[in-house]
Amino acid sequence: MALAAGPAAAGAVLDRIKSSKLMRVCIWPDYYGISLRNPKTQQLGGIDIELSAELAKDLGVKLEYIDSSFPKLIEDLSSEHCDIAMFGVGVLPARAQHLSFSKPYLQSDIYGVTTRGNRQIRSWDDIDKPGVQVAVQGGTFMEPVMLAALKQARAVIIKPPQSREQELEAGRVDVFMTDFPYSRRLLDNADWARLVAPSKPFFVLPYAYPIKPGDAEMLQQVNDFVARIKKDGRLEAAAKRFGLQEIVVK
Repeated sequence: MALAAGPAAAGAVLDRIKSSKLMRVCIWPDYYGISLRNPKTQQLGGIDIELSAELAKDLGVKLEYIDSSFPKLIEDLSSEHCDIAMFGVGVLPARAQHLSFSKPYLQSDIYGVTTRGNRQIRSWDDIDKPGVQVAVQGGTFMEPVMLAALKQARAVIIKPPQSREQELEAGRVDVFMTDFPYSRRLLDNADWARLVAPSKPFFVLPYAYPIKPGDAEMLQQVNDFVARIKKDGRLEAAAKRFGLQEIVVK
């Protein structure tokens, strides 16, 4: 059942951040290039780790990260478990019904990842064919998009502890769908992976920073921040460090 996000009092989120001198940021700590926690060092890295630190600095407050996920996003913000989510959140209509989004800072299409040895999937046009098993991470924006788009192939919804990579390497699926940032994880670290890009725009989605609705002051602060980092080069610089400059929204 969908969660109804109650209206926040005007300025309530921003007032709490300023009075406590603390901003609580929800992240998904398994998002390569965006908000990844290194399993060996436990250190966080990614464009939104850097940019959240910049936002906290601009506001003159400290920063606390709260582990979240795409399925928990609406609940975590609505229940004030965190003040803002900064982990490459796509602006979907279903999310926009319950959350307020900033202006976009990134955008990505959907991509396929398969193995170099897979002869069945040579191009994007080979994906929606009879007998093809297409893996999609549950709770991401790719899930409803691919369920609606696939007419002949079978969508396989992946939920923890399973992973798309494991299912692909094991041969239980032929391809998995992801966005540009996550595809970099495989291309940078797995010599067996091959990217399957759409031949034309398929489903380009803007990424922005969501907050609980009803706090116009907080939303304005976040929008002002997005405008500043675009103008002063902080967004472009952070994107380049993580190989995401191709998807920056100018």
